[in-house]
This record gives sequence, structure tokens and C-alpha cells, in this order.
Amino acid sequence: MSASDLEVLWAGQPVSVEPLTAEAFKAFGDVIEASDSAQHFTINQGFAERFHQLAHVDLTQDGGQPTISIFKARAQPLPLQLSMLEKHPFGSQAFMPLSGDAYLVVVALGGDTPDMTTLKCFSATAQQGVNYAKGTWHHPLLALQDGDFLVVDRAGPAGELNCVEFALDALHLKINS
Repeated sequence: MSASDLEVLWAGQPVSVEPLTAEAFKAFGDVIEASDSAQHFTINQGFAERFHQLAHVDLTQDGGQPTISIFKARAQPLPLQLSMLEKHPFGSQAFMPLSGDAYLVVVALGGDTPDMTTLKCFSATAQQGVNYAKGTWHHPLLALQDGDFLVVDRAGPAGELNCVEFALDALHLKINS
């Protein structure tokens, strides 16, 4: 299933599924991709091209440490009723697909609660990752196919709450195939 086959509804009204671009996503974080617009240069005696500083990784507040994980995502069955958004108040969180499949990114701005007037849905290609800026409201990983994602996020002190959830039950955010 491709993202172009999907319909996203919020309170019964369509929400456009936009292609993921750095410009369209900049209010929410960074797009991670090896594009010509990124700073890049040849390394390793000419056998590799480094695409440099693709995202602002912000993880060290209050003693946080970067951690790298693999998430084994399962495809979401459609139609899908989105039940929550989450944010990480102490650090950024980056996802990079490893399995070669597109996925969806749902984000919103806001403070203590998401501002649903800023809700956006993006279609990410298999060659694009996202880095959610600290405090950005987003839906957990929305894989369209089973697959693996490399995740860079924050490991904080024991007992720290670095994931705040907001229930969408009454808001009727739905994705149809």
C-alpha cells in the first residue's frame, strides 16, 4: 500500500497527505535524507560520500544520553483510528527506515496539548528519516509494511517521564485505505 492510496480524516474532514520535505517539516524537526541540498563531501579515500549534520540531535538535557535502538514495526491495519499523539519533552527522537518501505508521519505543534489546527500528515519515502524536535507532538511510528527502523533518542535517569501522551478518542482522527 502506498501513501498516495490513503485518506486521512480529522472530525470527518479530509487532511491532505503531503510529501515529506525539509521545508514542509521544519516546524516539527528535521528530514534525514541524502539530498543534494545537504552539506556533503567525499571521505574514505574517495569510496564514500558523507552527508553531514542532517539533523539536530538534542538529547543531553538534565543528564540524558543518546541511545540507538532498532524498532521492529508492524504494519498498521487500515482503516486506522488514531487514538493518541505523544511528545518527548526532554529530547529529540529520530527514525530512519531500514527495510525499504514508505511510512506515514503525523505531527502537530502545541504546548501542554497538541494544537490540532496545526495537524499535518506526511508521506515519507523509504530513503527519508525524521527527527522530531524536542516537544513535538507526533503519532507513534506508522509503518505501512512490516519493517525495521533505526531510532536515535534519549536515555534519561531512572523514573524520568520523557513521553507525554494525549488521547485523541473524541477527535476522530482516522486513516482509510
